[in-house]
Amino acid sequence: MRILGIDPGLQTTGFGVIEADGPRLAYVASGTIKTNAVATGDLPARLKILFDGIREVTARYQPQCAAVEIVFVNVNPQSTLLLGQARGAAITALVSADLLVSEYTALQMKKAIVGHGHAKKEQIQAMVQRLLSLPGLPGKDAADALGIAIMHAHARVSFEAMSRSTTLERRQHAQFKGGRTY
Repeated sequence: MRILGIDPGLQTTGFGVIEADGPRLAYVASGTIKTNAVATGDLPARLKILFDGIREVTARYQPQCAAVEIVFVNVNPQSTLLLGQARGAAITALVSADLLVSEYTALQMKKAIVGHGHAKKEQIQAMVQRLLSLPGLPGKDAADALGIAIMHAHARVSFEAMSRSTTLERRQHAQFKGGRTY
């Protein structure tokens, strides 16, 4: 199963593609989509860059599913709104490519990758490098995206086992407490 992880951001969106074969994970690709070529105040143009960039990544690497980080609420509500719009552009690009999209919080990803929810970016980079046997550290945004993909690779197995053993419908959303239902 090829999984695309997305770490949304308005200036820099990270992506990471992995191949999951049972418990074995293999690195496929990672990188960032940057919107700094467009004026900071031109939100529609920046969202178009993100949308087009994610569509290009899905066309090139042909993932079977995707996982996106859930936006946390900042102290500044304007920043949260802008980040939410970037996230919306990312999810729209994934859905328009007919991908199933799962969502995880940064806390869930950090717990799954590092072992605690307050891990620093450098710790995530080091663990992603180790888990995927990379020759060097991935960039911070790419490491977060790869972490989301790794988290989904492991959580997907549990969700599929639960869906086989219950009559309840499986949710694509992975926020456990106070989660949204789609």
